[in-house]
Amino acid sequence: MNRRDFLKTSTLAASLASPLLARAATPAFPPFAPTPKTGWRTFEVTTRLERLASDGVLRAWVPLPSVFEAAWFRPMGNLWQGNAETMRVVREADYGAEMLLAEWPSGTAAPVLEVVTRFATRDRATDFTRPAAQPLALPAAQHALYTRATELLPTDGIVADTARDITRGLSGDEDKARAIYEWIVDNTSRNPATRGCGIGDIAAMLESGNLSGKCADLNALYVGLARAAGLPARDVYGVRVADSRFGYKSLGKSGDISKAQHCRAEVFLSRYGWVPVDPADVRKVVLEEPPGNLPLIDPKVVAARKQLFGAWEMNWLAYNDAHDVALPGSQGATLPYLMYPQGESAAGRLDSLDPAAFRYSLTAREIA
Repeated sequence: MNRRDFLKTSTLAASLASPLLARAATPAFPPFAPTPKTGWRTFEVTTRLERLASDGVLRAWVPLPSVFEAAWFRPMGNLWQGNAETMRVVREADYGAEMLLAEWPSGTAAPVLEVVTRFATRDRATDFTRPAAQPLALPAAQHALYTRATELLPTDGIVADTARDITRGLSGDEDKARAIYEWIVDNTSRNPATRGCGIGDIAAMLESGNLSGKCADLNALYVGLARAAGLPARDVYGVRVADSRFGYKSLGKSGDISKAQHCRAEVFLSRYGWVPVDPADVRKVVLEEPPGNLPLIDPKVVAARKQLFGAWEMNWLAYNDAHDVALPGSQGATLPYLMYPQGESAAGRLDSLDPAAFRYSLTAREIA
């Protein structure tokens, strides 16, 4: 995207931000109740990579938002600059996940790349009192995509057995989706020692009985169990970009967001379409919300648990919903998902979970 096109988005930014500017100040700790009525917010995220010279070609892949949902998430363009020999947008084949691929020739003294992404977003909330007049259905290709097994999300064996046990006696898709959500909240835990967001190897979790991890583990477990129960479901990978306006210290991040990546989940229900869910964030509230290690009956946990089946606070950038990602031009293994900047030198794949060693940073700011 060139600079002229990027600057054109300022008009859209102003029109989308106006509801934010117009609304009255909210209490310091309002009830946790995300709603689209709060209006649109506009953000800018800057990803910067700096590397030392290395032998051989150096490649980097920076995730770009490929999600477009008119009701809650609208990408507004990307700008990039740096000293790479090649800088171009590429796409993963199955899910359409977009990324910027940069390549530096061997011996480049100080490789550098900066990517600026703008987007507008507003909260999501499903109104369960207003079902569709007629049942909704996904196109056949999308239904197949979002019910199929992936490398780390099998839908047979212990995953199918567990889904069957959770949903036994239930017939409607909403009842099944809620039952899986409640089971995840009741039976899993957040493990602060898990690197990054986890990898989401759900069969290993169930077979070991160790149902702990972070968002890419716990929400992947939701998605895999939902698919095993016949419900289309998907992970959505992104990064938090602002503090929670509801006073939850555990559910937001602003400024330096280099380690603020967060995976969420959606399930498709015939009366409501795609419904946002996030059982992993309920367990994050339990572990991290001050003073820490809250019981499930704590009011903050109860409020989050009630809302996070059907609502998301959109202080968050959505990148993609891709699994088993083969990086275009890479010599390395496929990724379970694409949520972090990736890099590859002659020595192999760089550690995307260590921003300091990789030498990348992400920063976010809200555009008023």
